[in-house]
Amino acid sequence: MLTYEDCVGMTDLTQEEIEAIAEHEHCNEMIALELGNYLVHTADGQPRVRRMILEDLAASEARGDRAHTAKLKLVLKHFCERYPMGEGEA
Repeated sequence: MLTYEDCVGMTDLTQEEIEAIAEHEHCNEMIALELGNYLVHTADGQPRVRRMILEDLAASEARGDRAHTAKLKLVLKHFCERYPMGEGEA
């Protein structure tokens, strides 16, 4: 039987990226894992994940959660390093 950690290991996402997707989509982490792994392999998916993290970050800043904001900034940095924006992406 596969564990959750096994499933994370089979994706192209980090645990923190999965958590950010789950936070944004208001779903459990297994659903976020599946959604995120699908999105990073589609043409418009990487910018969508980037926007999710950015929206989570903005919400965290708005509520004054400095620790979570700092964590999300690192998540965004890592995601952008692995999936740089392509031509025409905003």
